[in-house]
Amino acid sequence: MQVSVETPTGLERRLTITVPAASVDTAVKSRLQQLAKTQRINGFRPGKVPVNVIKKRYGQAVRQEIAGEVMQQNFYQAITQEKITPAGMPSFEMKTDEDGKDLEFVAIFNVYPDVEVKDIEKIKIEKPVVEISDKDLSNMMDTLRKQHATYKEVKRKIKKDDKVTMDFVGTIDGEEFEGGKAEDFVLEVGQNKMIPGFEKPIIGAKTGEEVVSDVTFPEDYHAEALKGKDAQFTITIKKTEGLNLPKVDEEFAKLFGIEDGDIEALNAEVRKNMQRELDQTLKASVKEQVIAGLLENNQIDLPKALVEQEINVLRDQAKQRFAQQQGGKVDNMPELPADLFEENARKRVSIGLLLGEVIKTNELKVDTAKVDALIETAASAYEDPQEVIEYYKSNDELTQQMNNVALEEQAVEVLLEQAKVKEVKKKFDDIMNKQA
Repeated sequence: MQVSVETPTGLERRLTITVPAASVDTAVKSRLQQLAKTQRINGFRPGKVPVNVIKKRYGQAVRQEIAGEVMQQNFYQAITQEKITPAGMPSFEMKTDEDGKDLEFVAIFNVYPDVEVKDIEKIKIEKPVVEISDKDLSNMMDTLRKQHATYKEVKRKIKKDDKVTMDFVGTIDGEEFEGGKAEDFVLEVGQNKMIPGFEKPIIGAKTGEEVVSDVTFPEDYHAEALKGKDAQFTITIKKTEGLNLPKVDEEFAKLFGIEDGDIEALNAEVRKNMQRELDQTLKASVKEQVIAGLLENNQIDLPKALVEQEINVLRDQAKQRFAQQQGGKVDNMPELPADLFEENARKRVSIGLLLGEVIKTNELKVDTAKVDALIETAASAYEDPQEVIEYYKSNDELTQQMNNVALEEQAVEVLLEQAKVKEVKKKFDDIMNKQA
C-alpha cells in the first residue's frame, strides 16, 4: 500500500491510497470461488459451476463489493500509518479499479484542529452570593398556597388574582377583526397573558358591568394584520371568582409529604428545595459565563463533519419535541433546513473541543464523588430518591451521561480558578425571577 497526503485547505485532508493489484485480484478471485460453490445456474450441478461462468455473471458486482471493503480497510491502515485522526467519516473517490491494475482511490476528510486554550485570565465572572431570607421563604409559601388554591364566586370589585369570566368584542376603526371576539373567556387577572393594557379597566369593575379597553397591538404581534394597530375591546363581565388560599396547617403540610403535618418540618423541606434550585441556578449562571468567556477568547477552526453531525443531532431533537407536542406523529413534518441549527451546532462543537483540550491538558479524570453528588441532586427532586439513585447506577447510558457532566464541570472549575471572579451580593428573587 502506498499513501500520499495532501492538505487542500485548513482542516481538510486528501489521502491518495494505492493498493497492489495482486491483493485486490486475489480477493476477487476468492469471493468468486465461494460463489461458485453456492450459486445454482441451469445446466450445472450445485457446487460445480465454473469460476469463469460465475465471473461473467457476477464479476462486476463482486469487484465493486471487494473495492468497497479494500477502501475501508486500507483507509484505516493509512491513517494509522500516517498518525492522522479523522474528525468524522471520509468520502471516497475511486481513481482506478480494473483487473490487473493497482486499485487507487482518494479519501477526503477533516482532521481535528490544533486547540490551544488561552487568555483564561481575561475571562470575567460575576459570581452571585445569595442567602435565602425568611421573607423569601414566606413568599415561596404564598406561591405554594396559590398553587393549591380554590376559587369561589364573589360579588365585590375585581382585583388581582381573581378569575373573571367574560365576553368581549374587539374592533379597529369601528370594525370587528378576525380573532377579536370571544364568549365565556376566562382570565386570571394579573397574569399578564393578554395584550398590554387589556386588563386595566377590568380591575375595579363588577359582575354584570361592561367596560371598554383601549389597546395597541405590539409591533411583534403574531398576526401580521394587527401589528402596531390601535384597537378597542368592549368587555362584558359575566362572573367573578375570588382566590381562596388554603391555611398553612397540618393538612397543608401533608400535601407535601410531611406525614405528621409538622409546619416547621414543612418550612425546612421548602427551604431545602429552594436552596437546591438556587444552587443549580447559580452554578448554571457561572458556567454560562465561563463558557461565553472561553468562546470569546478562543476562536478555532471547526471540522465540517463535526458541525454536520451536531446539526443532525439538533434537528432530531427538534423533531422529537415536535412529535411530543403532536402526540408522537411527525409523518407530515417537513425536513428542517440545516441553517436553522448551524449557529448553535458550531457553538456546541467549539465548546466540546475547547473543554476537551482543558480536560486533556490538565489530565482530568472523572471524580466519582462528584458523579454521586450529581445523581443525588437529580434524585432529590423525586418522591423516592434512593430508587432514582439505584436506577441511575444500574443504567450504563445514564451513568456515562453523568460521568460526562461531571468531567465537564471539573473542566469549568479549572477555568474558574484562573478567571477573574467578582462576588456580587444578590437577592433570591433577582436570581430566580430572572431564571423564570
